Amino acid sequence: MGRAAARPSPSWNQPLPDPGRVDFYVLTGPQTTARLAFVCRLAEKAYRLDHRVHVQAGSPAQAAELDDLLWTFRQGSFVPHEVMQPGQPVQARVTIGLDEPPEADVLINLTDHIPPFEGRFARVVEIVDESADGRQLARERYRGYQQLGRETTTHRIGEP
Repeated sequence: MGRAAARPSPSWNQPLPDPGRVDFYVLTGPQTTARLAFVCRLAEKAYRLDHRVHVQAGSPAQAAELDDLLWTFRQGSFVPHEVMQPGQPVQARVTIGLDEPPEADVLINLTDHIPPFEGRFARVVEIVDESADGRQLARERYRGYQQLGRETTTHRIGEP
């Protein structure tokens, strides 16, 4: 089921490419909160570019932490978002959840596995920290996306 497409630019300023793109952002540096802070930056940029974003959290605690961080990660920033609640309709263009997401353009996956609904998204974002476990799980997801026929691109963030 491989897709033969030209490699699109990694820029968020470009329109969304054909379905199938997965971007792995590998974070370098000692910060323990770097992963969620990076999610906030990506969600803000995508929101400003009129994209709908869903962040698939790995746990209720992570969803709550990200919910708080989206309001406070940068002075002057405003990213209207909501944590999905079972049976409740969503209004915001940026959502955080643990279950089946609403329609969106971009999926930011914070879980340790490939979500079963990943194929519904034009763009999937994986954010990898420096931990050994995080890198190993990301390698497994990377291979999994390739087996699904997804175009995979790796971006190193924080390297000189």
